[in-house]
Amino acid sequence: MSDLLTLRDLIVELPTPAGWVRPVNEVSLRIAEGEAVGLVGESGSGKTMMALAMMGLLPLGARVKGEARIEASERGSATDLTRLTEMQWRAVRGRDIAMVFQEPMTALNPVMRVGAQIEEAVRAHEPKLANGEVRRRMIESLRRAAVPEPEVRAAQFPHQLSGGLRQRAMIAMALAGGPRLLIADEPTTALDVTVQKQILDLLDRLRRELRLGLLFITHDLGVVAQVADRVAVMYAGRIVEEGPVGEVLRAPRHPYTQGLLAASPTLERGKLAPIPGTVPQLTALPPGCAFEPRCAVRVEECVKRVPEMRDAGTEHGARCVLV
Repeated sequence: MSDLLTLRDLIVELPTPAGWVRPVNEVSLRIAEGEAVGLVGESGSGKTMMALAMMGLLPLGARVKGEARIEASERGSATDLTRLTEMQWRAVRGRDIAMVFQEPMTALNPVMRVGAQIEEAVRAHEPKLANGEVRRRMIESLRRAAVPEPEVRAAQFPHQLSGGLRQRAMIAMALAGGPRLLIADEPTTALDVTVQKQILDLLDRLRRELRLGLLFITHDLGVVAQVADRVAVMYAGRIVEEGPVGEVLRAPRHPYTQGLLAASPTLERGKLAPIPGTVPQLTALPPGCAFEPRCAVRVEECVKRVPEMRDAGTEHGARCVLV
């Protein structure tokens, strides 16, 4: 499979009263056409900020360095997302890259009918389409997102839909522009277990049918095991481990990944083993490995410098001096 998205040493810097901080720090990642990549980490690790950088939705004053390249489509040549103006972003956002946000009730406009919001997404990229064709595409998007009675749901407001239907409407809106890359930012967090499974199955089916690249952001390793081909583990702005999902979950090489697995509930293990401490503040990162203060197997070398990504197997790497 050819790579659809390539990140090379991507850096996002934000201004704070204490100076510039890097919630995304020299991140390199690739996503192929039709491939699902899981991005895992605790709250505050930089996952959502990385996704916002890929959508051109960073906070005012943010600086972006490095490279984020989406490969050529029939609509044009390869594009470096870090160099786009806001006008150029409008042609890319929703058309080449789309995003499903974590909480649909805040992402959807509460005073607009669901169908009108999806039609707006269609018109944003094809303003010359006739009204009948716009409505047809809107209904088709709802149907593709497995929304029952799409004509009825299109006429309703977001508060009239259940949490699962609101998330399906968000997926339909993301698909309306025909993107090649879909970013799903913890789309199942607020849903019950049964609906979570339905949304995960839907995203997996859409990825296969439409040959979408999928970046699935979550803190749940069990979800990653269901939907992802590869997994990247993020900590304090850096990717600390990456590889095929089966290999990483079966034989994790970074102590942080090992800690996440030990802290995840299973049917066999009754007691969880939490990772001690918290993610360090970006204004007070340790000089070496950011995980060193919380690591049970740290050695003297860990405090001297930031470890490089090391080979831990076939297409498997870990940012740890013990590898």
